[in-house]
Amino acid sequence: MKYDLIVIGSGPGGYVAAIRASQLGLKTAVVEKESLGGVCLNWGCIPTKSLLKSAQVYDYFRHAGDYGVALDGSVSPDLAKMVERSRTVADGMSKGVQFLFKKNKIEAIQGTGRLKSPGKVEVTDGDGGTTIVEADHVILATGARSRELPNLKQDGKKIIGYREAMTLEKLPESMLVVGSGAIGSEFAYFYSTLGTEVTLVEFLPNVVPLEDEEVSKQLERSFKKSKMKVMTGSSVESVDTSGDMCKAVVKTPKGETGVEAEVVLSAVGITPNIENIGLEEVGVEVENGRVKVDQFYRTSVNGIYAIGDIVGGPALAHVASAEGITCVEKIAGHDPRPVDYQNTPACTYTSPEVASVGMTEKAAREAGYELKVGKFPFTASGKASAAGAKEGFVKLVFDAKYGELLGAHMIGANVTEMIAEIVVARKLETTGEEIIKAVHPHPTMSEAIMEAAAAAYGEVIHI
Repeated sequence: MKYDLIVIGSGPGGYVAAIRASQLGLKTAVVEKESLGGVCLNWGCIPTKSLLKSAQVYDYFRHAGDYGVALDGSVSPDLAKMVERSRTVADGMSKGVQFLFKKNKIEAIQGTGRLKSPGKVEVTDGDGGTTIVEADHVILATGARSRELPNLKQDGKKIIGYREAMTLEKLPESMLVVGSGAIGSEFAYFYSTLGTEVTLVEFLPNVVPLEDEEVSKQLERSFKKSKMKVMTGSSVESVDTSGDMCKAVVKTPKGETGVEAEVVLSAVGITPNIENIGLEEVGVEVENGRVKVDQFYRTSVNGIYAIGDIVGGPALAHVASAEGITCVEKIAGHDPRPVDYQNTPACTYTSPEVASVGMTEKAAREAGYELKVGKFPFTASGKASAAGAKEGFVKLVFDAKYGELLGAHMIGANVTEMIAEIVVARKLETTGEEIIKAVHPHPTMSEAIMEAAAAAYGEVIHI
């Protein structure tokens, strides 16, 4: 079987690359060992958002009285039903990818792909049988898995990763979450909202440590307000799982302390899936545990490319998709612009949500910029007050000399939807003055963007 392009992996990088390649006239096949859509659609982005929505609905019911709604009887979470719904949502999305493949005449090959030589991929099916498929171009999009620490080995029962966290059979009474990036924070919020006693441990000084410090501090306050225990600047040294409870030793700035929990969730990042895909045999160069590529995702071997979590950019679904599109457009002879990693947004779907793009205030100052910084709190937003969602703020960071929008940092309800306005504004090189003069609808949460820009320039109206 000969194709123009073979993609190994069908996550948001692989399947998007395949569809774009087909649109550009390339005969395309995708090799996938599990379900179409990869981790994102089946075990990551989509099912976790379903679970988080269930937690949010439960929280609405708990606070229904605040909105003038009287409920008869008690309200309780049904974890099994929540998990069932999330799996249904994930299955529906995977079937959607199947439809898109059929629509775009992309062949899906079930099995594990491995490079045999440039242009040749060996596919091993579930029964151990092998088939060789050939293509002029091969894109590696094999994604990543939950990272394991030597002192935090996952057994799938007491020490778990994100997959097990999405399908627990019963709600644990207590949980220790190690790592407060997007995955750790989202699961900490989810289980805490449902009533689990959650302890969140973060090695760095702040939760969601890649975010602007003010955003991190606000999220920590929100977590603590919801009765979550947060331990920053701390590390889990060991976990004893021999008894009924997991007994962890946590090293804190004040010394070691013990934490007991029914379940430990390890959320300390991801490990790229670069093993056993033929990199060494073919001679593809690897650097710092990731496949080395140029700005159009060409590896050191002609005709072999790599995108997504196995290369050096941010490990985000939308980044992988952008990389896949750029890669195949270059293969097809187009002249795409390289992905702008300085203008790719990051989102965390806790409640309140977190969203950001560009430089933090600290990074901008360290880079030597003279700044204008504007912040608008949602406590001053009419829409936020009406919605009962007054936590958080929008913060914009401008270069004082030219008015360039260097970064945006948001925490609050629906900010993961609002951040796209900033991404487009930065793409178009919009200045602070232009944002101020762009009329925003009232009442909306997005007005806070205009108000934050106005605050930076001393023109804010509502604070």
